[in-house]
Amino acid sequence: MPTPPLGPLRPSPLVEQATERLRGRITAGDWPVGTRLPGETTLAKDLGVGRSTVREALRALAGAGLVQARQGAGVFVTALKPTEDWPTRLRRAAVADVYEVRMLVEVEAARLAAERRTPADVEALHTALAARRAAASADDATFVDADIALHAAVVAAAHNPVLTDLFAEFTPALRQALIDLLSLLPLPENPGDEAHDSLVTAVEKGDAKAAARTLREELGETLGRLRG
Repeated sequence: MPTPPLGPLRPSPLVEQATERLRGRITAGDWPVGTRLPGETTLAKDLGVGRSTVREALRALAGAGLVQARQGAGVFVTALKPTEDWPTRLRRAAVADVYEVRMLVEVEAARLAAERRTPADVEALHTALAARRAAASADDATFVDADIALHAAVVAAAHNPVLTDLFAEFTPALRQALIDLLSLLPLPENPGDEAHDSLVTAVEKGDAKAAARTLREELGETLGRLRG
């Protein structure tokens, strides 16, 4: 049974509309996995747009893992459900699991920071440590933000953009969980201050082993609390 025409689009971001229209046809199963999509000219005519718009839409679908272009053969459906991007997967993951991976990233970052820190990095660390101490008497969200800022300063001192990007990806998934943790569990005033002071000192002195060990112990304690 022939499928109905796609129908022309409304004036608005045409690439986004074309992408959603084609995505809807794929996820509905109208074009099963392995199906060769109609050519760009046919799709452009059905959608009432130019071929360049169709090309961009197909590129977006390929990025989502739904289609794949094969040289000289056309564009074929490879999946009926889009692949979740990294931020989405982090939001869906258990907080303790995300924190466990965060430990792996940050412990290595602390080791590298001790080896690569610059005078500007050390200054930034001391500034962030002072801000964390000042935030201890503020609300939970403010304290968590100050704590994250200090950890971000350690990661930045590693001078590895991939580690920096990974840490940035973890932050949204962890921030609310840490705020909730502070509100639920009785903690001492300015929790972790001694450990963070030791961390900054180790990085400043270039003691990579001490920096990694201190951060592993500090994050491990929080992970234990998250696992309950």
